[in-house]
Amino acid sequence: MNGRHAGSKPYKRRIRWGALALVYLLAALAAGLGWLYQRIPDTIYVEQGHAVQFAAFPYLSPQGDVGDLHTASTSQVGSYHTMLAIGGVLPVKEVRTIVTQRPVVTVCGTPFGIKMFSEGALIVGFSDLYTENGQANPAKEAGLKLGDLVVSVDGQPTLSTAALREVSDLAGGRSVTVVYVRDSVQRTAQLTPIRDDTGQWKAGMWVRDSSAGVGTLTFVDESRGVFAGLGHSINDSDTGKSITLRSGEIVPCEITGYTMGSVGSPGELKGKFVGLNAVGTIVLNGTTGVYGTTRALFSGRQTEVAFSQEVTAGAATLLTTINGSTPQAYAIEIEKLNLSGEDENRNLVIHVTDRALLEATGGIVQGMSGSPILQDGRLVGAVTHVLVNDPTRGYAIFAQTMLEQAEQVRTLADTAA
Repeated sequence: MNGRHAGSKPYKRRIRWGALALVYLLAALAAGLGWLYQRIPDTIYVEQGHAVQFAAFPYLSPQGDVGDLHTASTSQVGSYHTMLAIGGVLPVKEVRTIVTQRPVVTVCGTPFGIKMFSEGALIVGFSDLYTENGQANPAKEAGLKLGDLVVSVDGQPTLSTAALREVSDLAGGRSVTVVYVRDSVQRTAQLTPIRDDTGQWKAGMWVRDSSAGVGTLTFVDESRGVFAGLGHSINDSDTGKSITLRSGEIVPCEITGYTMGSVGSPGELKGKFVGLNAVGTIVLNGTTGVYGTTRALFSGRQTEVAFSQEVTAGAATLLTTINGSTPQAYAIEIEKLNLSGEDENRNLVIHVTDRALLEATGGIVQGMSGSPILQDGRLVGAVTHVLVNDPTRGYAIFAQTMLEQAEQVRTLADTAA
């Protein structure tokens, strides 16, 4: 009996250790599946008659679909739900699958000039006023802040800085109701202009109603007559706030020079507008770029668009213009991908490896936003940001994301018309 009891202790310990190992294994598996779940997008696009595949996760496929069965469910254009599974067996996430024709766009990489007018007067600064009773600032006292968009004063639209000054002059020292927008919420405030030491009625704030600059055109979707550029919204230089679009247009542009980027100091392309004739109308200043309708033909090459799950880490090509108006191709490396869509302006981390571009600009500089990125002959993305502490690296957005937005621009334009 004693011998049997003594011999059972190691056996029980092995059971306990085995159970503990199983618990850890299951926990690690759950964590791994959770990590993978978060990185799979909710919606994917697949070309008609092709397999559902992820370049970044080659072990994923529709559950139960292996071998020749892999493409069977994509034979018809449409939308359906797919359970993605490891090896087609272990389920991970159900996604919406859109079967479509492979999109083709005209890839540009050319510079373009931007002229925009905001839907109101954007507060970009404050200036205390000197009066007989000392310093004062009516705008601050009314609760207004930097970045607020003033849309009306006493019921009169303030679509320009001139209109705001005119309303302030007419009000004199009378209290007026200011309607403004802050964080997408419309608010009101009471403001009383005061007379400064020059005898003029003022509110004590600096406002801006327009913006102009240079960016890079990503592509033109000729089938819809729309363009897409920048890969991010146009923000006011003083407040960092996205400009609420009232009207805008794009014009031809030439790059005349650049300042080289360095650690802690982003470089910048310098350009000039060429001619007065607009080549496009801006319809949307959105988080994923600037979009609008075309008025002229754009130079570029007809190129297929890669779906986001087809993009992979590795060698790629950047099309950008650092002199004149003709883009050049430069070698880059896609270092990381983020398919989850949690930050659509930072889907890719890219690294400039081309010696010519590094010697000229130091890497990515301001004004290159929107520069197309090609991989395996397809448009995969566009530059959005430079890393301030490393100008050889930057972020990019998926081309698919920009194309999705471009597809809606024609409808927006027709509705506005």
